This record gives sequence, C-alpha cells and structure tokens, in this order.
Amino acid sequence: MPASRRPRTFAARLDSRTASTSLARLVLRAYLAGLPSGERYADTAELLLGELFANAVQHSDAPADRLIEVRFAVIRDRLRLEVHDAGTGRPSVRSVRPDEECGRGLFLVNALAERWGCCPRSGGIGKFVWALIAPTPRPTPTTAPAAHAV
Repeated sequence: MPASRRPRTFAARLDSRTASTSLARLVLRAYLAGLPSGERYADTAELLLGELFANAVQHSDAPADRLIEVRFAVIRDRLRLEVHDAGTGRPSVRSVRPDEECGRGLFLVNALAERWGCCPRSGGIGKFVWALIAPTPRPTPTTAPAAHAV
C-alpha cells in the first residue's frame, strides 16, 4: 500500500498588486484541494489570506517592484498562513467608524484566526504576518424531527 503523503509547506511569490490577491486565494484553494480535509479550512483561510495579502499591497512602504510571498502549511491540524513583504510597517487592529469602507481586515483576522502575529523576516528586510486557522468541525448527522400527532 502506498504511503500517505501530506503536502509540505508551499510558497509562492506574487506581484505586489491588488489583482494578485485573487491569485493568492486561487493558489491557496489548489493547495487545500490536495489535503484530505482541506475543505475544512477553505472559507476562513481564503478570507484571511485575502485580507492579509491586500494589507501587504496597500500598506507596504516597500518599492513597488518587490514581490509578496505567501506560504501555507498544516501543522498539527492547524493551517498556517504567512504573507511576507519587504515593508517596515507593523499591522495593528484599529477601530473604524461604521461609515468607513475599509479598515476591518485585521479585525476579521483577529476574530477568525485561532492566533495571529507579525515577525521580522530573516535577513532583516521586511516582515511576515501569520495566522493559524483551526479546521471547521465536521458536520454531525442529524436525526429527522419526530412527527407530531395531531
């Protein structure tokens, strides 16, 4: 019987453009499709990766020709997402007014990730923001409601 193989850490470098956000999510979907329970991470992971990648594009003070790297790995049943950029700024959750159209990305990351944080990149240039995502629970079989006598 062939040995079961789990995908290793995956990394891709994408252009630092808003249009690359959808490509980052597409690459994540392909990675998760190779996992036996990848669908249990998909919705939350795609949302959070999109937010982290968009933040890297919008708020980085790195030169425009620098690439943004995404990394994915499953570690002890948690999906770890990383978004690396060459910028110097550190992300923080901020309060937004109800009429503001943006600024809620890290609020969502904070609410939906099991944990998240920001670390300097090795080599001293830039940072990476990471998030750990727990799998959604498997659906439990439901029993049909009992018929009521009239």
